[in-house]
Amino acid sequence: MPAQLFADVLVILHLGFILFVVFGGFLVLKWNWLCSLHLPAVAWGTLIELLGWQCPLTPVEQYLRNLSKTAYQEGFVEHYLLPLVYPSALTRSMQLILGVSVVAINGLIYGYLIARQRKARGNRADREKKHPS
Repeated sequence: MPAQLFADVLVILHLGFILFVVFGGFLVLKWNWLCSLHLPAVAWGTLIELLGWQCPLTPVEQYLRNLSKTAYQEGFVEHYLLPLVYPSALTRSMQLILGVSVVAINGLIYGYLIARQRKARGNRADREKKHPS
């Protein structure tokens, strides 16, 4: 039972990491400090997809499932989350598309963030020129 529980928790964490890689840039727009966590996550997620690597969490999760002798019985995690983390029809070309999509989504978000910061700096400089201390 503990091995199955750990495997389920690992799948949930894995899904959370994937969501953070894809959509974490939106969190960075609100909390800039997350950038130092998000950019390495994006780099790792992109490398996994573009180079066709296997995430190290996958064999650990499979090992825990084998230990618990519950290899993918139809529970909530197995039925709803596992297909999101490990799509059965995932092809190499789909992996490449996913990797490029991660870069594109986050490139747009970080591009917006950089433009917003430059605009704020420009506005601050304009105010300082008009009203020097």
